[in-house]
Amino acid sequence: MKVLIVLLTLWISSPPTIPPWGFYAHRLINRQAVFSLPPEMIRFYKFHLSYITENAVNPDRRRYAVKGEAEKHYLDADVYGDSAVYRLPRYWQQAVEQYGEDSLRAHGIAPWSTYQTFLQLVRAFEAKDTKSILRISADLGHYVGDIHVPLHTTKNYNGQLTGQYGIHGFWESRIPELLADDYEFWVGKATYLEQPQIAIWDALIRTHEALDSVLHFEKTLSASFPENRKYSYEERGGINTRVYSKAYTQAYHQLLNGQVERQMRGAVKMIADLWFTAWIMAGQPDLNTPTQLGSQPEQEESFKPLEELQGIREHDP
Repeated sequence: MKVLIVLLTLWISSPPTIPPWGFYAHRLINRQAVFSLPPEMIRFYKFHLSYITENAVNPDRRRYAVKGEAEKHYLDADVYGDSAVYRLPRYWQQAVEQYGEDSLRAHGIAPWSTYQTFLQLVRAFEAKDTKSILRISADLGHYVGDIHVPLHTTKNYNGQLTGQYGIHGFWESRIPELLADDYEFWVGKATYLEQPQIAIWDALIRTHEALDSVLHFEKTLSASFPENRKYSYEERGGINTRVYSKAYTQAYHQLLNGQVERQMRGAVKMIADLWFTAWIMAGQPDLNTPTQLGSQPEQEESFKPLEELQGIREHDP
């Protein structure tokens, strides 16, 4: 009987286990961004569509294996005080001078490092380096996706400070997993960004402004929803896994009034805009030569986690 009570307690207290952006959402976002590109780019990206899609999750694969990777996925804006997201330096060198690099990295560097990845893409286009173009395009899509997740902008990244442990995977994975088939992902044609670094910050600000709703509505719903209907079990990889129930997910989605869809659409648009802007800044190189279309990059290697990096910023236990 004691064993049964312990097991039941663990079942109730442990949050559902869901991977970041479900991997599914990152892949979907990158894939959809391709279809907003202009004719001069879309043939190249569609030819490599499977690579752009499948390798959208590479940064997460590297997150605990490559030193310096983990902090590229988030920014704990609230660590710097109220309304800090509006006041933080937009340019990396200015931020380093004000806060110090070690401190910045300890609390996430997503907007600054996303811009650096964008500049790497410009250089790859200039060099007409197909493998680098595709690898960096896939990575950039991932980072842009991350800055559209409200819980990537706070020290309370998994609801651990408000008694909502597990909300991270709930918002960014469970909802898209169940509902994204009904989302509208046509966001129009890619447009040139005059100030890409500022555009990245503007996107992060809009994302951070959505954080209160993410936490408030889940807290409200949890208080009123029958506990025995909040979770369910689904088979994943041959294992019964505890997940948020479909009914609870639908109820949360309705309270958010389409917020997850809006954020995913925003990510799709910004990825296409940044790819397009990088190509323009590089002089609009011809991507439709036989060499460009015929060069198939290898899949990224499988990284083995380094022991000393285990547990760094575990958004999704």
